[in-house]
Amino acid sequence: MKNRYEPASIEAHWYPRWEQAGYFASGMQEQPYTIMLPPPNVTGSLHMGHAFQNTIMDVLTRFHRMQGDATVWQPGMDHAGIATQMVVERQLVQEGTSRHDLGREKFVKAVWDWKDTSGGTIAKQMRRLGASVDWKHDRFTMDEELSKAVIKVFVDLYHEGLIYRGKRLVNWDPVLHTALSDLEVISTEESGHLWHIRYPRVDGSGYVVVATTRPETMLGDTAVAVNPEDPRYTNLVGLELELPLSGRLIPVIADSHVDIEFGSGCVKITPAHDFNDYEMGERHKLPVINILNADATINDSAPPPYQGLDRFAARQQIVKDLDAAGLLEKTEPHQLMIPRGDRSGAVVEPYLTDQWYVKIAPLAKPAIAAVESGKIRFVPENWTKTYFDWMYRIEDWCISRQLWWGHRIPAWYDTDGNIHVGVDEADARHRSGLSDDVSLSRDEDVLDTWFSSALWPFSTLGWPQQTPRLEKHYPTNVLVTGFDIIFFWVARMIMMGLKFMDDVPFHEVYIHGLIRDASGQKMSKSKGNVLDPLDLINGIELEPLVKKRTTGLMQPHMAPEIEKATRRDFPDGIGAFGCDALRFTFATLATNGRDIRFDLGRIEGNRNFCNKLWNAARYVLLSTADHEVQSTSPASATDRWIMSRLQRMIAEVGKHIDGYRLDLASQRLYEFIWNEYCDWYLELSKPVLQTGSVEEQNATRYTLLHVLECSLRSLHPFMPFITEEIWQRLKAPLAIEGDSIMLQPFPEAGDTDQQAEDDIGWLQQVLQGIRNIRAELNVAPGKLLDIAFQAGTASDRQHQTEFAGLLQSLGKISSSQWLDDDADTTGYSVALIAELKVLVSLKGLVNIEDELARLGRLLDRELANLKRSEAKLGNNRFVENAPPEVVEQEHQRLAAHQAKVAGLKTQLEQLKV
Repeated sequence: MKNRYEPASIEAHWYPRWEQAGYFASGMQEQPYTIMLPPPNVTGSLHMGHAFQNTIMDVLTRFHRMQGDATVWQPGMDHAGIATQMVVERQLVQEGTSRHDLGREKFVKAVWDWKDTSGGTIAKQMRRLGASVDWKHDRFTMDEELSKAVIKVFVDLYHEGLIYRGKRLVNWDPVLHTALSDLEVISTEESGHLWHIRYPRVDGSGYVVVATTRPETMLGDTAVAVNPEDPRYTNLVGLELELPLSGRLIPVIADSHVDIEFGSGCVKITPAHDFNDYEMGERHKLPVINILNADATINDSAPPPYQGLDRFAARQQIVKDLDAAGLLEKTEPHQLMIPRGDRSGAVVEPYLTDQWYVKIAPLAKPAIAAVESGKIRFVPENWTKTYFDWMYRIEDWCISRQLWWGHRIPAWYDTDGNIHVGVDEADARHRSGLSDDVSLSRDEDVLDTWFSSALWPFSTLGWPQQTPRLEKHYPTNVLVTGFDIIFFWVARMIMMGLKFMDDVPFHEVYIHGLIRDASGQKMSKSKGNVLDPLDLINGIELEPLVKKRTTGLMQPHMAPEIEKATRRDFPDGIGAFGCDALRFTFATLATNGRDIRFDLGRIEGNRNFCNKLWNAARYVLLSTADHEVQSTSPASATDRWIMSRLQRMIAEVGKHIDGYRLDLASQRLYEFIWNEYCDWYLELSKPVLQTGSVEEQNATRYTLLHVLECSLRSLHPFMPFITEEIWQRLKAPLAIEGDSIMLQPFPEAGDTDQQAEDDIGWLQQVLQGIRNIRAELNVAPGKLLDIAFQAGTASDRQHQTEFAGLLQSLGKISSSQWLDDDADTTGYSVALIAELKVLVSLKGLVNIEDELARLGRLLDRELANLKRSEAKLGNNRFVENAPPEVVEQEHQRLAAHQAKVAGLKTQLEQLKV
């Protein structure tokens, strides 16, 4: 083995071999284990959320592959209608043309060409993360076979009366000229105004004041509403008002949904341009007047002065005209949520248009029952409530989009506007009994991307064909996803799976949190806190030659103040952490929390963990080289101890993975490998290998190799590359057959040895007590100590006799003795181990007076720090006004100062004895 752990060369070596050997494909085993990769956008590149989620899925996949399951992690990509069309359209603009110049057929071909040459970057990046997906069955939502499944589902649902075309309000992007799903709309708080407008009473007896944030929509008002419980306006209900600037007459209606506290308590009702108003209009059978064109200009339904104006230009003119007419009561600054399209950035309008819808209630009922009955389980369980909250309030699903890229809706219209639906035009004619001479034109719209994604668990396995793959791997075992798409994807997959497969698509839904930066902030380019996972794996440099090393910042274009802080705090730069360190860090963060803070300090620690494992393996291989290793020699207490601790670790790791607590599993692996195996057992093995008998040395060499090999198999799902590299070198000394660690069985926990654990536990406590005294007194690690034991039990005396050699060697002890219980212990520093006193003689170790003076100065400094911290936290202005993370940091400083003061006082007391 090389002296240094070099992740780049190891990772580049092993992944192609795994893939070429076909290790990722499903085996012939009887028990299937299947996970569907949430299909990333074909336009996408790997971000921290992908990397986190993929790590979780790969840990589960590798774990179950090692357990002997026929494992499939199904990969694929989503065609991402809006995102992909925008990418190609921008490219065409740069070339001096547009999609309209090309026409639909040529534009779609251009998109396919782009996909073949530039799309799918994320699939290449997933390989860099070690993802063991079944690449031979990679799928794309626009593939021919998946497209056939999408069309069949649409046709079947339509002819069952579960898909219909209707005119309703949708989220409308006036730049892209398409309807958007709620997930494609980002609402953020922005500064605006609240205009108070006077609506004159027809009887001439005054006016009603109505407050609005969108005065241009007033042109489409068809009523003013008040709350029936509002005593100010009970006498107005049923009267008519004159709509300002229009002259139309509109009624005053009473509706309990009106918020008495908002504005004046009178609300303008514009059914064509507000979702709540639309519902109120339905209840009161109000007219619906659309005053916008598709590009958000004012249409011909509005008064002539405003026709053709952009909505915001119309807003300014309307406010000006209202003011001139004496109808503007007042204008107030107002904070409000503004919805914008996530792709165009344009303010989205509620817009009345003809769209295709899925009648959702008949599909939702069995989907609710599947979770209620336990056929599907959410992990953590609290997300079940979120699922039910949405499912019980679910509305019909708008599935049409005004795009060219996507699954074109299989509907044709005759000259009378009648709709004919089939898998193709011939099928549509056949179903409607139309002859070839009847002229038909196809619907221009495509289906919502989420429609095809809803079929993902079965369309990727071959449906509608009844393939062996579909029969074996549906239903899948678990869906791993973020909580932000429970509604848009998870619920719809459940509905479609139950409808077309007569079974749930998965038995468990593991909901993970969202990755945020070290301070808990959402990662965004504007904040300069976005991390690129490949940068963390490979390393990256800041211009001109200073490498980036931050606690949460790895983008080339950081905010100036962040870059300055980065250069100040991390001047030495950063190398490549490697894939395994990043994956293990993600696993440690996979808690049940909603938000997950990513701190570079953790990945650096896990890179050190890789180094520790690498160096431990080198020691083991060097210690066992040129020696015959057998398992027949009787094991010592230390060998039996580490074997027992190994069994406990294996059992706990398996339990935690099964329970989707990868954080606890990785923590247990870390503790065992770093603390128990490397820090303790390797040190305990050295005296045996130096001075032990042949039988003792043989047993220790076998134990060193065996425990390392079992640890590697336990760790492999989390750290696939380094474990493979080291495991390959253990095959020969342990006579293991097999080509790859990933095809080896996951270790099974055996019996534990409590007596050995108790015995070595005693030894560890005594050695730790001695080491603590060394550290407290600043005694060099190699300086020999004179120690004594006092009090204790018969068991303590027995242990001291049994482990005298190890105590002497590992504790660096020159002499030891037992003191009578009443013996004077002046001049000793003491460590208490239950009833046993472990005493370290201070004679010749330290100059008592000098050490007392040094510790006194340190104590004075820490007491001053403690006083400042207490004063800061005692200042209510600081606690109430400072950011929460700053206050928390100060609490942490206070705790650290308190601990240091307590430790220094203990040291002073020991020296004064």
